Amino acid sequence: MRPLFVPAMMFAALLAGCASTPNDPTLTLQTSKTPAQYADCVVPKLQGSALNPTVSQTQRSYRIVVPSKVSADNVLEAYKTGNGGKVFIYERHLLASNFLPSSFERAAQDCI
Repeated sequence: MRPLFVPAMMFAALLAGCASTPNDPTLTLQTSKTPAQYADCVVPKLQGSALNPTVSQTQRSYRIVVPSKVSADNVLEAYKTGNGGKVFIYERHLLASNFLPSSFERAAQDCI
């Protein structure tokens, strides 16, 4: 019984580590645009890249989600700051290259 206990405990520890890992943005950008202006710029660019973004908003932020069939959704959040906005990009790379920016990242950076 003991030989099975050690691997089971190691597996449980790995799962716990994955569950508690923070979801840090892959990229953080500053813009002089308000969240509304930024969303008005980036949504058409994403649609032009054959991506289907959905937009939700609050009083101080916009959240743009691009669904993925093979990995977690890509998310872009724009928050209002004193001098414009701060943009957080959460992009999931499954098989994509990390050397070239994706169409999601290019659209985000083009609208800064």
